Amino acid sequence: MKEVWIFITDGFADWEASYAAAELNNPDNGYRVKTVAIDTKPKTSMGGFQVIPHYDLTKDPVQAEIAMLIVPGGTGWREDVNQQAARLVKRCLDNGIPVAAICDATTMLARHGFLDNVKHTGNRLEWMKQGAPDYRGDVGYIEAQSVSDSLVITANGSAAAEFTRHILEKLGVYEGKKLEEWYAIVKKGYLPE
Repeated sequence: MKEVWIFITDGFADWEASYAAAELNNPDNGYRVKTVAIDTKPKTSMGGFQVIPHYDLTKDPVQAEIAMLIVPGGTGWREDVNQQAARLVKRCLDNGIPVAAICDATTMLARHGFLDNVKHTGNRLEWMKQGAPDYRGDVGYIEAQSVSDSLVITANGSAAAEFTRHILEKLGVYEGKKLEEWYAIVKKGYLPE
């Protein structure tokens, strides 16, 4: 079973990866969700959940055969200590492993140049520029809930469902009608007649 890693920091936005984690951790879908952080000390989410990371940055994603790295937003991405996550993002992208970032985690990607050559979104272009002064990806910025381009999925902070839809599609968990039914249930609470 391949692993999908969720990178957590103190103050991570626990709801932003929760739809994806629940679907991916279903044994029928062939994935196992694990958490990773800069160290293995417990991390407390914005909602107050304490999580002990499975891995820290010393674990090599290629040797673990991970299928994707998911990076939720939260209050920790403006802290320099968490910028160490860029090493893991680079290692994943260099090895063809998709990276999905939402909310202020997109700003972390922008800060390190990962969005300079792909279509992407985030909380707002101005917010991204403020948090990532060296960002050069303006041309690829799209005002959208979620964008998937090449190995990178990005979303704004209000788009957990759209973000998950792109993740599930990229990993082949759901496709076509089944994917759209999943999205309709999560977004509207029912299937259209």
